[in-house]
Amino acid sequence: MRSIPILLVVALLLPAQAHAAGRYGWPLQPRPRLVTAYDPPAQRWQSGHRGVDLAAAVGQPVLAAGDGTVTFAGRVGGKPVVAIRHSPTLWTTYEPVEAKVAVGDSVRRGDVVGVVREGHEGCPVAICLHWGARTGSGHDAGYRNPLGLVGGLRVRLYPVS
Repeated sequence: MRSIPILLVVALLLPAQAHAAGRYGWPLQPRPRLVTAYDPPAQRWQSGHRGVDLAAAVGQPVLAAGDGTVTFAGRVGGKPVVAIRHSPTLWTTYEPVEAKVAVGDSVRRGDVVGVVREGHEGCPVAICLHWGARTGSGHDAGYRNPLGLVGGLRVRLYPVS
């Protein structure tokens, strides 16, 4: 009987991810290989890996992970980047990506937003797509593991003693 409250707590804590997994898709097809995992810094001002790197090919189409509006399509630090706002508190970013969309464009899950280009330094394979997710707003905004959007995170339940 003790497991029912635990399952209830888990159900209450996970619906956003479980729901999100049905609304969002991978930014590359076929499903890409993860080559660098999400590794956030302990403090927001420290260095870390605020997204994941996915094995890709130059010219490979990059797909919108979900429905939204393009909020950025340009260069950051010399790299081409696309950003999409999916809700008032969720954005995804894609780099290095040559945009095929413009700021203000509406996109649907699976729409081509650009193509992969060379230039992601630190990628352990020849070519990577760096995929990021940001949630919240203002001072509370922060990076999240984008794999949570596609059900790519493992959930482990531990018994309560």
